[in-house]
Amino acid sequence: MKKDIETIKERNRRVEADKAWETSSTRRIIIAIMTYIVIVVFLFMIDVPQPWFTAIIPTIGFLLSTLTLPIFKKWWLKSIYKK
Repeated sequence: MKKDIETIKERNRRVEADKAWETSSTRRIIIAIMTYIVIVVFLFMIDVPQPWFTAIIPTIGFLLSTLTLPIFKKWWLKSIYKK
């Protein structure tokens, strides 16, 4: 019985850590930086003028989407999901 409880507690710790990572600013910043780098490389490959500057636009779009999604999630949970 104690082993089962410890197994459940360990699982809960992993789930909480995963949730914290998914909602962390650190994760968003890392993904934004990776997105920016990939876009810059792509823009260099297709010879777009000012790739360093042009890559900022989709990166900002990504960051804005991560800021607005929690709002839509709350609305969805309240209005659609309703469990």
